[in-house]
Amino acid sequence: MDTRRLFRITATAFVAAGLLISGCSSGSSPSEASTSGADAGSGAGAVSIDPAALKKYYDQKLKWRACGVPGFECATMKAPLDYTKPDGTRIDLAVSRKKATGPGKRLGSLMVNPGGPGGSAIGYLQAYAGIGYPAQVRAQYDMVAIDPRGVARSEPVECLTGKEMDVYTQVDQTPDDQAETAKLAASFKKFAQGCEKRSGAILPHVSTVEAARDMDIFRTALGDQKLSYVGASYGTFLGATYAELFPKRTGRLVLDGAMDPSLPARELNRDQTAGFETAFRSFAEDCVKQSDCPLGTKSVADVSNRMKTFFTTLDAKPVPTGESRPLGESLATTGVIAAMYDESGWPQLRQALADAMKGDGAALLSLADSYYERDSEGSYANLMYANSAVNCLDLPPAFSGPEEVTKALPSFEQASPVFGTGLAWASLNCTYWPTKATGAPHRIEAKGAAPIVVVGTTRDPATPYKWAQSLAAQLSSGTLLTYNGDGHTAYGRGSDCIDTAINTYLLEGTPPKDGKKCS
Repeated sequence: MDTRRLFRITATAFVAAGLLISGCSSGSSPSEASTSGADAGSGAGAVSIDPAALKKYYDQKLKWRACGVPGFECATMKAPLDYTKPDGTRIDLAVSRKKATGPGKRLGSLMVNPGGPGGSAIGYLQAYAGIGYPAQVRAQYDMVAIDPRGVARSEPVECLTGKEMDVYTQVDQTPDDQAETAKLAASFKKFAQGCEKRSGAILPHVSTVEAARDMDIFRTALGDQKLSYVGASYGTFLGATYAELFPKRTGRLVLDGAMDPSLPARELNRDQTAGFETAFRSFAEDCVKQSDCPLGTKSVADVSNRMKTFFTTLDAKPVPTGESRPLGESLATTGVIAAMYDESGWPQLRQALADAMKGDGAALLSLADSYYERDSEGSYANLMYANSAVNCLDLPPAFSGPEEVTKALPSFEQASPVFGTGLAWASLNCTYWPTKATGAPHRIEAKGAAPIVVVGTTRDPATPYKWAQSLAAQLSSGTLLTYNGDGHTAYGRGSDCIDTAINTYLLEGTPPKDGKKCS
């Protein structure tokens, strides 16, 4: 795995939501006061911006058109490249919607974001949220999305060619000597240089704060007085940032699979490393009960040891995959991590590991490719490029150089004996980033915001449960909803208890009781 932090919701989690409780709400309506663009909050994202200079953006009218997906419309929204220079360069941001189907009173727009950073919100809307969210939610809300700046259809960050990315994803991320360490550092430098060369203009302006400001322009263009929003994974940080900047414009916010904005990069990375270990142990507990477990059936410790041994074997001798890319340790690790996001992927992982141990790495390579969003022609979506660009701008780098990684290895290996070494070294990627970070770790309180529902899953691999606990405690109006289970995020993943609580909140405005637990 070669990205510092990837908080995402995968396609395997896009399943239909459960039962909902119907209800009514007062809804929201446009207000002249909502179009000023003036910040109502404070924090790391609060800068001096002239509301009058942003008026032309807030007053724009979107020209909706058909966009090839039945039931959905698309448009292009203008935003300033640099919010401190609103009269300067403009950028085009892609937006999409599916109008409320009725019956029932229209409650405004429900904006969605699947995480990443780097995940396409429009792709998520059109492939899942706009057709798979509960029928009554879709009946009463226009389902809408904006691809954040730098992502997918919105001025996408580009860094490497497909062939260069193939090489990058195979670089050894558990260096055994100075030569391998130097090679890994060089790969991170080449990646960063590629981003600067191909996307230098947008690169300093893809922060979460700027994306949240774009969301407020979109809210106004939709005619909504307040923002209603469901954000998953990294989308929770985006939503919390919006609430921090514009607390009085915050409506019904669901933050599912929450991040903790108060943590520095190194601690975030180490916590996520521990999260993947928790998920792997859950997989191992299930694996030993299965007759086809390729890692043994004796104990969780035995499964973990065999997994580490297999990674070490691949480091020395990759196995063929039927194409020009053999399966080495780095790609194999990514494939295993990809299957940790949703427990429904565990049978596939068992088979892929069994094949790889017999000398056929094709299935495990396919899992890694799905994680990187690489297609069969060798082209990559811009997910990984945008992921690094946003992460490296939002927080100062976790490490200043390889020496610091070496010193931190014991703590990462303690967090995860299986993944610790590789994820520690992966945290080096922002060290060489060409653009200095503009964000910093800080608590988000969003004083004055309406109730915000924060959802945490106890064995979430990518956003550990304690992050949800922390964010809910930070937010002045936060309420914590807990799912006792596996996988990344909770809404729409099979728990009627979770789905009912969130649907009731979205439709009636009544949040679940703080501390409510579901299974």
